[in-house]
Amino acid sequence: MEECCSTKPKKEHNHNHEDHDHDHGHSHDTEGKSAFQMFLPAIISFALLLLGIILDHVVKPGWFSGWIRPVWYSVVYLPVGLPVLKEAFESIKNGDIFSEFFLMGIATVGAFAIGEYPEGVAVMLFYSVGEVFQAMAVTRAQTNIKTLLDQRPDEVTVIREGKPQTIKAEQVNIGDIIQLKSGEKLGLDGELLSETASFNTAALTGESKPDTKTKGTAVLAGMINLNTVSQVKVTAAYKDSKLSRILEMVQNATAQKAPTELFIRKFAKVYTPIVVFLAIGITLLPYLFVEHYEFRDWLYRALVFLVISCPCALVISIPLGYFGGIGAGSRNGILFKGSNFLDVLATVRQVVMDKTGTLTEGVFKVQEVNFNNGFDKDELLKLVNALESKSSHPVATAIHEYVGEPDHSVKLENVEEVAGQGLKATVNGKELLVGNFRLMDTSGIRYDFNPENIVYTVIAVAYDQKFAGYLTIADEVKPDAKQTISQLQSLGVTATMLSGDKSSVVQHVAGILGIQNAYGDLLPEDKVNKVKEIKAKKQTVAFVGDGVNDAPVVALSDVGIAMGGLGSDATIETADVVIQDDRPGKIPMAINIGKQTKRIVWQNIFLAFVVKAIVLILGAGGLATMWEAVFADVGVALLAILNAVRIQRMKF
Repeated sequence: MEECCSTKPKKEHNHNHEDHDHDHGHSHDTEGKSAFQMFLPAIISFALLLLGIILDHVVKPGWFSGWIRPVWYSVVYLPVGLPVLKEAFESIKNGDIFSEFFLMGIATVGAFAIGEYPEGVAVMLFYSVGEVFQAMAVTRAQTNIKTLLDQRPDEVTVIREGKPQTIKAEQVNIGDIIQLKSGEKLGLDGELLSETASFNTAALTGESKPDTKTKGTAVLAGMINLNTVSQVKVTAAYKDSKLSRILEMVQNATAQKAPTELFIRKFAKVYTPIVVFLAIGITLLPYLFVEHYEFRDWLYRALVFLVISCPCALVISIPLGYFGGIGAGSRNGILFKGSNFLDVLATVRQVVMDKTGTLTEGVFKVQEVNFNNGFDKDELLKLVNALESKSSHPVATAIHEYVGEPDHSVKLENVEEVAGQGLKATVNGKELLVGNFRLMDTSGIRYDFNPENIVYTVIAVAYDQKFAGYLTIADEVKPDAKQTISQLQSLGVTATMLSGDKSSVVQHVAGILGIQNAYGDLLPEDKVNKVKEIKAKKQTVAFVGDGVNDAPVVALSDVGIAMGGLGSDATIETADVVIQDDRPGKIPMAINIGKQTKRIVWQNIFLAFVVKAIVLILGAGGLATMWEAVFADVGVALLAILNAVRIQRMKF
């Protein structure tokens, strides 16, 4: 039988909650504040600065001179400058001397020292405005991700002693029965007790199309009941619900930094002290080479250089770009375990896919039963059904649906699963074999026809060392599978299908979907060898599966994508990327989100470096003033933020 399912064995996901993020916009001071409160210091400074400039250049009163002018601008500076100077002092205390707060502190205090009061205030004012915008953008990105997934209601209605009671969701016990009215959202995972109910699963899968569930099926926290009053038996505690775990996973995703992000952080740590020493050089070295050296002029150039050099446009816009990518994925029912996987997906050139449950529905139906004369069909089906009850494979489910509930009076001994082949057991002292024809061959069972002539999946049965016959089972191709392959090809990605199912079935499905590279009759080790062959071409490989059985294959891939993440707890734990519904169309979407995120991140890097480099050269040459420096720092940072936020609005 096909080893149909797979996810990646757990990589070393670093889910610590240590805050390595650059502390922008004094975000810990801004939590819970309104936009007006956050901008109030800047508004006060701006109004007073404007008044000072009018007094300086328009009204020109006699009293606005001497000590009054510097005192005025000092008062104007304090609302925006004091928090930044405090941050600089805190950073120095913590051993981080060359922070951007330190750069801004030196630049603005230096401007005051040479009498450039309005410019010193303006630099700090615009810098603070930029920091507030940055803090708001980051908070919004994080909030978007959280509110997108944190769909759990705080209270639920439970039936106790025959009466409905409204209690806190955290207080509900496993086994309690929840009553769910039309339009209400389910608070905990459970099992549907009502005969049928329709649910909106958009919170979990990104799909708003109603999903009809039947009695006994699993329903999950976050699903909205659409029509009649339904009853659900709770199967997991509030904190253990699938939605809780997904929420935690996405929040932790920001701790998994992409290589670009890690590089920029390291770069900033080296870059900033270099900038400070270069500024000192710009101030002092010309003394040795310039005939009419003017300390004040060269100090001004050095201060302009410091303002331009501030790396905040890079340090904030890049994490924000990755936040946006993670949020865009979550909104579409795709969960990325870390921003590093967005980067990997952007470079994927090969997608290796399992067949069953990934490209096909994984819902098999028995088409025909063809047993040889001399065997009691009903008796043999009873034995086959009993043996298949020991397997969780979709084929087993198809046989159960066809035959009915397994007969537990059947005594099975020495039950053994043969990897990639099927099941064997001893019944009534005789050997029973149920699996593919490889199992028949390895067990020395003879048969007199070519199974390759049958297109459908064939389950062969042997009893008492004799070939008894076979069942044919068919699986349907998923509606969007063909379009998925076409979209992957348009992205320049090659699709390969690997399957333990027989080659005729695999080639039939590959023909329908337009997949050139498809291989059937594969044992788990054969799949490993195929992936090794692909990896040998030095291409980035993603593996897509829907369970945990193909761990060796997934271990070889650069990124493991799990299909049907809602159906498997192990999948959520171990996959790098989880597609929350069973739609293969989300595979090219995930790759596209990775590509768009990487594009935006590199646009921001290029924008910041080019603009800063131009203005730095102008500043060092004395051709740029503090006003150009403000644009090179705050202006570029704001443009980068707007560009990074753009991904959250993209349609994929």
